[in-house]
Amino acid sequence: MRFWLGASFADTDQFVELARAAERFGFDTLTLSDHLFYADFRTPYPYSRSGKPRWDAATHWPDVWVTIGAMSSVTSTLRFAPNVYIAPARDLFTVAKQVSTAAVLSGDRVTFGVGVGWCEEEFTATGQDFHTRGRRLNEMIPVLRELWSGRVITLDGLPELSIAPTPAEPIPVLVGGDSEAALKRAARLGDGWIGNRIYTEEQLDEVLATLRALLDRHGRTGDFEIIAPLAAMPDAGTYRRLAAKGVTGTMAAPWWLATPEEKARYGEGSLALKIATMERFAEEVIAKM
Repeated sequence: MRFWLGASFADTDQFVELARAAERFGFDTLTLSDHLFYADFRTPYPYSRSGKPRWDAATHWPDVWVTIGAMSSVTSTLRFAPNVYIAPARDLFTVAKQVSTAAVLSGDRVTFGVGVGWCEEEFTATGQDFHTRGRRLNEMIPVLRELWSGRVITLDGLPELSIAPTPAEPIPVLVGGDSEAALKRAARLGDGWIGNRIYTEEQLDEVLATLRALLDRHGRTGDFEIIAPLAAMPDAGTYRRLAAKGVTGTMAAPWWLATPEEKARYGEGSLALKIATMERFAEEVIAKM
């Protein structure tokens, strides 16, 4: 079982120290989320009953790839992944060059967590079509892999081309989302799947059953990553049970479960609180796996 640190909503100036601490405490991957701006969105947020986002204008959404570059420079084994990067809100070559550069600078420690997104306003702002985002992502993933290989490729209307730098190892592509379309995309095109919400075990069992059926349909029999955030108190026994179901990793933000005493001692939202709870999680859970 690999443990991913869910560092979304952290202040930008905390990420470098969080990366150092995550590597020290045995986390496998640090993940952060992708948004371009905050507004009074007309598009309903799909993961709250009110349709309103759980954050406000003061919440930090640092650029994913700049932040990964900074964190990779102070670590040597920790991996990094967006959960998830909204690739179809950008053009193909912007995505290809950003991810490839981050992979090279990190020494092949980047996982490409990718999804279609929910916020139409962000697509409007970048000049990309919101309503074709799923089809375009399906088309984008194979071409990205070709570009990251360093090979010369041909695209309609362009001369033969390649990009540099490119990584020494293939970049794993993990597809986010639990809609039918997202699970089909993961099973057909992905090296794995990332859950985009916190699941009960019952909810996760339903998703896993659908995902297994789709993998079987596409003849996928090799390694397939499954990263599943779980709505349960951290416990080594629970994670062993998930591993037996084929889950290869889970995501945790230990400061979400800080005790009142820890909050009083370190200050809610502080870097010190995050690091203290990460250390406790490492001792109580990671070390026992």
